[in-house]
Amino acid sequence: MKKLFIISNESVFNYEGNFFCDNLDLKSTPEGLSASFEISILARKSKKIRSHQINLKNINTFNNIFSFLNGIIKTLRDKESKYLIFSISPFTFFACVLLKIFKKNSLVYLRSDGYSEYKSILGFIGPYIYHLMYSVVSRISSLISCRNYILRGKKGELVSPSQLSPVWMENFKKENLEEIKLLYVGRIKVEKGIHSLLEIINDNNSVKLSIVGAEKFLNHKINQKNVNVYGIENNEKKLIKFYDDHNIFVLPSFTEGHPMALLEALSRFRPVIIFKDIEHVVGDKKGIFVAERNSISFFEKVDYIKKNYNKIQEIMKQNQLPTKKMFLEEFEVLISNMR
Repeated sequence: MKKLFIISNESVFNYEGNFFCDNLDLKSTPEGLSASFEISILARKSKKIRSHQINLKNINTFNNIFSFLNGIIKTLRDKESKYLIFSISPFTFFACVLLKIFKKNSLVYLRSDGYSEYKSILGFIGPYIYHLMYSVVSRISSLISCRNYILRGKKGELVSPSQLSPVWMENFKKENLEEIKLLYVGRIKVEKGIHSLLEIINDNNSVKLSIVGAEKFLNHKINQKNVNVYGIENNEKKLIKFYDDHNIFVLPSFTEGHPMALLEALSRFRPVIIFKDIEHVVGDKKGIFVAERNSISFFEKVDYIKKNYNKIQEIMKQNQLPTKKMFLEEFEVLISNMR
């Protein structure tokens, strides 16, 4: 079995030899690929407790960029090793450069548009910083993405990320429309747009919002009467119940590539509202409604969905959604063919 080193900018918490992260993709994808490769993960060290336990043992975490790069140097002894890098950040940028210096090929997996992400975090200077890193990485590494537009005209392969197992397609629960219950599943971060959604529904008693995905240490406290906040849910059946107990899913992100939560909502036949920033995620999927980022447009969509709910669900049955099994098979082929 060939070795695959997965390099990530994500923070990983080590508790008595067990490792935890907040990004589900850093847990799910390496675990899935471990059936075909001997996986080792290199990531940043977290001082905070994280939510998802990574069920792999060969994980190394580092305090700073220097120890991080030194850890990568130690992996270079195995000539047959392959390298998969998650996203482009200062840490992973230098990792790509280092691997190229030592004539090692790397595969860089891009899940979202870094230009938009860096702009939402750093303002006008963000895209310039990302462009510099992306220009170099796209020249010295092979790219994988979930959307053509993320590649920005550069050569790369496409995959269809998914966390959907067979249980998402079973035992559907009929919705209750007596009151509008909105659901958001994701982290509470600026680029995820959740704060703008809170402003839009600001104490509007016609709707209730549940947020599922709060980290254990949440800096921003949410105190709105029509909002309930829950922690990250790791149990698949309990997560499905959240979707089934709500009737509209909202994805307020400023930037997204191939959002897992959107696929989860569609698999449970729950209509989705997004904003124009990410209208590219619609594609050929049915049941997604695009609103302007203001209360008038948003509640127009809510009202339309409520009045046409059954009709919308019938149309949603046309969706052909990717599964986790399909995604991992795509990924395995691309890594195996990597030179």
